[in-house]
Amino acid sequence: MTRESAEGLTRWYARSQGAVLSPGLNPQGFGGIAIGGAQLYFEYHEEAQALECSALVYRFHEPPKPGVLEGFQAEAREGTDTGGGTVDYERENRGLYLSRTYSQVPDGHAFAREMKQLMKASLVWGDEVLDRVASRVFHPEELEEKGEG
Repeated sequence: MTRESAEGLTRWYARSQGAVLSPGLNPQGFGGIAIGGAQLYFEYHEEAQALECSALVYRFHEPPKPGVLEGFQAEAREGTDTGGGTVDYERENRGLYLSRTYSQVPDGHAFAREMKQLMKASLVWGDEVLDRVASRVFHPEELEEKGEG
């Protein structure tokens, strides 16, 4: 995928969602849009010629405690719906995301559907899955008492 095609795709998508003035990607290759409580970010990777699309699950105020990221990865392995994405933690901004990467330009309608699935899953992960992982990591003794551990 070329940078120009990534810009065109993200600009089209943002405009199809009502963001009339969106450039799609900025000169550094980043873009984003907020839709219905979900936050979606785009990053074009020049060396891989790929567009990474990431729906925010949670932004940590401090680096995550030991076991937290592993808990989210375990949820994905156990089959929790990721909206077609993978669990992705970005150290630079302490963000936990569900991400999909495109190396080929997808059909616009398929892309819109896949972004909707990704954002929908990110909202569930930010609510239900976050609570589940936190209770496993921070309160395992409580789970054992309830017979869940």
